[in-house]
Amino acid sequence: MCSFAAGSLQAFGDYEPSKRHYSSPADVKALRAMRQRSASLARQKFLSIWSSQVSDLTTVELLWLEKRIENRIRFGKPASERIVDHHRRILSFLPGSIFAFVRWTSNDFGTILSRIDILRAVAPGQRYSTVPWVSPGGESLLRLAGWPKVERVLQLIDAVESLGIDPADAAPDYWHHAHNRLSVNEKPRAYTRARHQAWLHRRRMAL
Repeated sequence: MCSFAAGSLQAFGDYEPSKRHYSSPADVKALRAMRQRSASLARQKFLSIWSSQVSDLTTVELLWLEKRIENRIRFGKPASERIVDHHRRILSFLPGSIFAFVRWTSNDFGTILSRIDILRAVAPGQRYSTVPWVSPGGESLLRLAGWPKVERVLQLIDAVESLGIDPADAAPDYWHHAHNRLSVNEKPRAYTRARHQAWLHRRRMAL
């Protein structure tokens, strides 16, 4: 990206209006202004390209305030991480990445929020669901609230890991299945190695 951007900036910066002879101070001043405008346009285009490439990532802000708020990633493969301060970090995920985002909030009277979202990071132009602390949002594979359901999802994640499988690589439709079953208080089917191999085969065939 850097080499392309640098080349683009140089190319736009070298742009020059049609050549003619400028003899008076007013003409020289006009030429200088035109060159400055051209360079400014080049910088703006460079920043636009850079911003669009950065915005391809989905960012998740993690926050921890002792006994008050805990936003954390249960699983996922972030492309980058930025530490904001002692309490906050920002993780970035590439399009197509799947991650689990857990949120917990309490006050003096106990827990007031317990939620888990399993999301797939989207590419620019794709539809997405908005989720607090996630920018711009993500494709929702599972969204459940209330500690009993959140705890059940965490147990399902543990079970996938016990098979030696990274939950971020598990079949996305399994999380849809878990969401649908738990939403109506029914038990989801267990994830199996056979199901995982079938998913890997389908994914290879789609490439």
